[in-house]
Amino acid sequence: MATFLYKLGRLSFRRRRYVALLWVLLLGGIGYASSAAPAPPADSFSMPGTDSQKAFDLLDERFPAASAEGATARVVIRAPEGEKITDPAAKAEVSQLVAALGTGPQVAGVADPFKANAVSKDGTTAYASVTYKVISTELTDKTHDALTDATDKTRAEGFTVETGGDAVQADQEMGGSAELIGIAVSAVVLVITFGSLIAAGLPLLTAIIGVGIGVSGIAALGSVLNLSGTTSTLAMMIGLAVGIDYALFIVSRYRAEIAEGREPEEAAGRATGTAGSAVVFAGLTVIVALAGLSVVNIPMLTKMGLAAAATVAIAVLIALTMIPALLGFAGRRALRRKDRKNLKSPDSTDSRATKARGLTKPGATHSTTNAENAKPNLGTRWARLVLRRPVTVLLIGVLGLGAVAVPATSLELGLPDEGTSAPDTTQRKAYDLLSESFGAGFNGPLMVTVDTLGTKDAAAAAKTVGTSLAKVDGVAAVTPASVNPAGDTAIITVVPTTGPSDHRTEELVKTIRSKASGLEADTKSDVLVTGQTAMTIDFSQTLDDALLPYLGLVVGLAFLLLMLVFRSVLVPLKAALGFLLSVAAALGAVVAVFQWGWLADIVGVDQPGPIMSMMPIFMIGVVFGLAMDYEVFLVTRMREAYVHGARPAEAVVTGFKHGGRVVGAAAVIMISVFSGFIMENDDMIKMMGFGLAIAVFFDAFVVRMAIVPAVLALLGKAAWWLPRWLDKLLPNMDVEGEKLHKSLAPSLSPAVEHGHKDGDNDEEERELEPVRG
Repeated sequence: MATFLYKLGRLSFRRRRYVALLWVLLLGGIGYASSAAPAPPADSFSMPGTDSQKAFDLLDERFPAASAEGATARVVIRAPEGEKITDPAAKAEVSQLVAALGTGPQVAGVADPFKANAVSKDGTTAYASVTYKVISTELTDKTHDALTDATDKTRAEGFTVETGGDAVQADQEMGGSAELIGIAVSAVVLVITFGSLIAAGLPLLTAIIGVGIGVSGIAALGSVLNLSGTTSTLAMMIGLAVGIDYALFIVSRYRAEIAEGREPEEAAGRATGTAGSAVVFAGLTVIVALAGLSVVNIPMLTKMGLAAAATVAIAVLIALTMIPALLGFAGRRALRRKDRKNLKSPDSTDSRATKARGLTKPGATHSTTNAENAKPNLGTRWARLVLRRPVTVLLIGVLGLGAVAVPATSLELGLPDEGTSAPDTTQRKAYDLLSESFGAGFNGPLMVTVDTLGTKDAAAAAKTVGTSLAKVDGVAAVTPASVNPAGDTAIITVVPTTGPSDHRTEELVKTIRSKASGLEADTKSDVLVTGQTAMTIDFSQTLDDALLPYLGLVVGLAFLLLMLVFRSVLVPLKAALGFLLSVAAALGAVVAVFQWGWLADIVGVDQPGPIMSMMPIFMIGVVFGLAMDYEVFLVTRMREAYVHGARPAEAVVTGFKHGGRVVGAAAVIMISVFSGFIMENDDMIKMMGFGLAIAVFFDAFVVRMAIVPAVLALLGKAAWWLPRWLDKLLPNMDVEGEKLHKSLAPSLSPAVEHGHKDGDNDEEERELEPVRG
């Protein structure tokens, strides 16, 4: 692979104008296609195979006028202090409000509180349910305005009026700034890392082009593949982060090759052959993790995962072709001005003939190399520190992450509801008014469908079902059944005594479903439970059932990929275990902030509550791919040094010497990109951004920078052990470029080609002697 990518890098360098033009034309063409394509479909949520989804599909078929999946609004009205909502004047005002709500655009119907028995026992509060013909994302501004105008008019008469439901337009104080924040921080980090505006600009430019192509492609295919507007959220988040990182590693390797005296074209080829190989396998691990979300069997997650995986694939292709092409335009200007001056000095360059072959003279040293030997960089000093105290570093890292992971043991899963909204929002006020006046269960009623399978006695069957369910513990009320015109299907509303996020409500749903088999036999009908609360419960259960298969699939495939990369059994095993530790710690941090409320004001959490049901499986998918990025980039350089003759401890130092600074910069960039999403107003996006940012921090700076070198130091040569039978079985992908180096320097020993000769590192070898394998 390294040889093929080496040739691809040199070809892209030589044909840089055509390669750059091709990507620009591709961006323009897909951008035009996205602008001309029909508007993407609205967000839809479905869970094939679950009881709640079957019931929703049944309601769509048998009650088309009821708009089962349409948006809803609950308008809660409380009479002025000392008055009753049932007083004649108040009743007349409520009737006017109901009439005004019914005349709004896109309204399917309004339930009058006095006819629907929606008045509290103390007579002070009532609520009207408004049903719309379309889902919430398809509601127009006129519809929202009509709802607001109607409630404001009643509120002006002295009534307390608050509105909840998915038809209520959420306040959007911020939005769209996350990407700009991430790009701005990334630009600063790149300038500091490279010390060159040109080198810093290349990763940003290619990442923006890659994300532009990916997101535009999603928009262009939205109507064809039924991709909603939110499908691109994950693609934008991941694509921007990995796009910058992949380009960063190739540009960094190119600068290192130039510093060793190679011509720009040769340096671009070698950088693409070596760092590019790591990019390919790092990208594959991310793609596997994202595409693996398909096994969860939730269409929304499948589409988000596949769209993000496609964007990552584009980022890999751009890094392998467009980066070498742009380096062809930049040449030596990708280096800092000081380094360019050093290259011009007579003692820092090889002969013209030697450079033309891309080789370094045996024993030759350069001013930059001498400077590095005179003053080891931070990565070298850190690696030596860890190698001197591997057990101490390992214990501190593992115990520290273990302590942070403790809150994860009290993880409570659910989906955000209006009870977790900010206290000053109308949704939260409506939620509290309903809980106070009617009971917590009125915020999450259950819908029970009774399908008589073609017979016309749905009313009688529903009456039997309703009478039985009213006796179940945890049921506060059962409303009379609504029967469809055909008379073969009925809907019963069951109000629990507990709130929608209460664990006892989940138990109630299970109890009703367990009784359904007996009721079906008695009434010769099909009884299903649905509603928003039941959908949330089924969603959580679906994710729980898919977690272990998904984890096994992703970790198993990635393990095989890493065995191909490192030709080792223990290194991939260590990588997987380290990932699990960092994810557990990240989940612990998410629980502490979003569930317990620690640092809630700083992060912007208005109301602590359950963690989103999709968060664990989502973090496993995304973070695993990103964690393997750092594993591949850092340990590949160690493997390269080991294959070329370095001892195990020396290889660790070499990996940090050349890759520590770049991996650290890449991690800071990715953290900044994800952290920008914490400032979004959407609770789901905020939690995703925080979880991914903290997970990258733990994995990059604790697991990969501390635990990995400590474990490798303790394992020694055993870290690179691979059974002979397995070594023969696995194809040699030559990720570390061993074959490439041999083909380019057949007459030079690995040590000389690596830039040193025996005796160069005596002091370093004495320091590392105690930890050698």
